[in-house]
Amino acid sequence: MTRRIWQAALGFIFGALWLAPAAPVLAQGASDGGAVILMYHRFGEADYPSTNIQVAQIDAQLKMLSDGGFTVLPLPDIVAAFERGETLPDRTIAITIDDAFRSIHDVAWPKFQAAGVPFTVFVATDPVDRGHSNYMTWDQIRALHQAGVTIGNHSVSHPHMPDQYLTVVRREIETAQKRLTEELGEAPTLFAYPYGEASQAIAEIVEEMGFKAALGQHSAVAFAAHDRYYLPRFALNETFSARERFELIINALPLPVSDVTPADPTLSVNPPPFGFTIEPPAENLASLNCFAFAQGGAIDLTLQRLGGTRVEVRFAQPLPPGRGRINCTMPAEDGRWRWFGMQYYIPAR
Repeated sequence: MTRRIWQAALGFIFGALWLAPAAPVLAQGASDGGAVILMYHRFGEADYPSTNIQVAQIDAQLKMLSDGGFTVLPLPDIVAAFERGETLPDRTIAITIDDAFRSIHDVAWPKFQAAGVPFTVFVATDPVDRGHSNYMTWDQIRALHQAGVTIGNHSVSHPHMPDQYLTVVRREIETAQKRLTEELGEAPTLFAYPYGEASQAIAEIVEEMGFKAALGQHSAVAFAAHDRYYLPRFALNETFSARERFELIINALPLPVSDVTPADPTLSVNPPPFGFTIEPPAENLASLNCFAFAQGGAIDLTLQRLGGTRVEVRFAQPLPPGRGRINCTMPAEDGRWRWFGMQYYIPAR
């Protein structure tokens, strides 16, 4: 497929296994040393298509990972490599799952075990404590943990954190951490923001509490220079799990950027003066495209390239309240794409 056709396809697509050892085997001269972090919620729960992936879809994705020369690593190993500034193998993948739904235990876990694929589950503790029927029990979560599955903190009640007082945010994280430590016998070291919604002040709380990293829900390839307290993940559900999109994602490369504005994932100015500087070598900069989406659909934007490697995105009108995402891509060699994105939370005011 030509680049021009891919660029047209990307606008639609964005709307919306090699078994590794316990520690990463670091590659010399690997392509950019990034990692694609995938995010799931439910498996085979057709009543919830926006957060569900069909059984046939996850089967096909696991087969692609096992057939295509990918390195699937535990997320803590990837975070540790970033922290040490080490280079990961090309096409490194991590798998994460949010919210502790029962289908993780009943449907996904046996499949991941059979494929030898490590994964991380981020648990919101209140639904588990209340014994909701479509959530795992603590016994099931402990079984995963004892089998080597990484368990992370996902708050108590899964709130929209930027709408909460910071005292409430801290209590949500601390209380969940206490419950997880009581049930598992050790404290989680990873945190995932509910809905991927964060702010600089919330990230500072997470870092102060001693977590090694925190994850959002914005599409980009993670790499060592990323802020470890707002790492990106590619969200997958029934609608956005077509083979073509999944192939693009798992083969994506980092788009190394700096001086991202706004730096705070919760907007204080709307529309935001969004921009970033692409780190050299900035090959194919003329082919870079950006797409923006809010909960109401695609958003018109104007893309400007300034001073060689500076990119600015301008919006004609304010973004609607809620979550807004900006994805920027640039073609690389061998039909692969460099990928950078941000999610911003727009308060209702």
